[in-house]
Amino acid sequence: MAKISEIEPIVLYEKEADARWASYSILVKVVTSDGRVAYGEAVPTLRVLPVVSAVRQVAKAFLGRDPHEITAAFYEWYRQDFFLSRSFESATALSAIDMALWDLKARELGAPLYELLGGALRDRVLVYANGWYGGCRDPACFAEKAKDVVKKGYTALKFDPFGDAFNYITPRGLRKAEDIVRAVREAVGDDVDILIEHHGRFNANAAIDIAKRLEPYDPYFMEEPVHHEDLEAYRKYKAATALRVAMGERLISAKEALQYLAEGLVDVIQPDSCNIGGVTGTVKVMTLAEAFSVEVSYHNAYGPVQFAVEVQLSAVTPTLYRLESFYDYWPQWKRDLIGDPFRVVDSAVEVPRRPGIGVDVNEKVVERYKAEPTEIQPTEEPVWVVRGTW
Repeated sequence: MAKISEIEPIVLYEKEADARWASYSILVKVVTSDGRVAYGEAVPTLRVLPVVSAVRQVAKAFLGRDPHEITAAFYEWYRQDFFLSRSFESATALSAIDMALWDLKARELGAPLYELLGGALRDRVLVYANGWYGGCRDPACFAEKAKDVVKKGYTALKFDPFGDAFNYITPRGLRKAEDIVRAVREAVGDDVDILIEHHGRFNANAAIDIAKRLEPYDPYFMEEPVHHEDLEAYRKYKAATALRVAMGERLISAKEALQYLAEGLVDVIQPDSCNIGGVTGTVKVMTLAEAFSVEVSYHNAYGPVQFAVEVQLSAVTPTLYRLESFYDYWPQWKRDLIGDPFRVVDSAVEVPRRPGIGVDVNEKVVERYKAEPTEIQPTEEPVWVVRGTW
């Protein structure tokens, strides 16, 4: 019987992108003793070097195992790593390996991943656009680019109108944010969902002030309005506004997600398969979301393997809102990495029916963009913003 014989983290890099984190991808290549290959994807952000190191460490618990025993391997690492529930690096490494193992199993069985998860509820997945507003700092720029997004067929789009505000927002910053949101709403009309990205950077009072100013423009949700870990701020925010709260990209376990769900602090949960535990962890959160009547909108920003995995997951998610999509705004090499198979038509992408996650990684593209892992120098504009908007 075949065993897992190799697990290799691979850093890919190309500097020209609309966000510095989008310049990187971390793939995790899993090889079996009979020569089969699959890939998962880990989170880069500012932590490329420690994530690569974490993948190499987590791999030690998987090498030599039967690749079919995905759950057993998942829980073996849970047993081994005392700090898994507190370590983003460990969680993203585990997630990437888990993705690859599910892809291997589905390919071996000759079925798309969604079939292993009970079968698809939909053959097309609604998406919303993100990453489209690079270089925008004024309402006119946001409005013009928003029109272009709608012309591409999107019926929902997300953006961050808050510039360099952090923790607090000045009256001037609040007026400017309102001007931007008003301009986008007027540009796209009332039939397009606008989603307001806060990047989890405000205290409760600032977030509540923002909500009061932006409520007239009917945003579908307010994403991470307060700092991720600040449960008290979430409680205060939910008590002060009826606007929907979206959050979840920084969750690293189903048990952490349960804290927000059980208290009614989230209306649209956004687990990220690259750090919530891969396919195994994502399915747990998907099930919890249905139990709490909460919509799901997977965070989907890092790269094409993640994109393909989350299209498959979205196909089986009962309470799906939409899947996030940077796809049309990535550098071309990221799309080429999987053969550029996805097309947005009527704000939706088709679910691939091919075995596994439905795409193949192009090894020539991997070789072309392969880079050594290295530290990333922080700059005034944080790594998590869309470039040129700070």
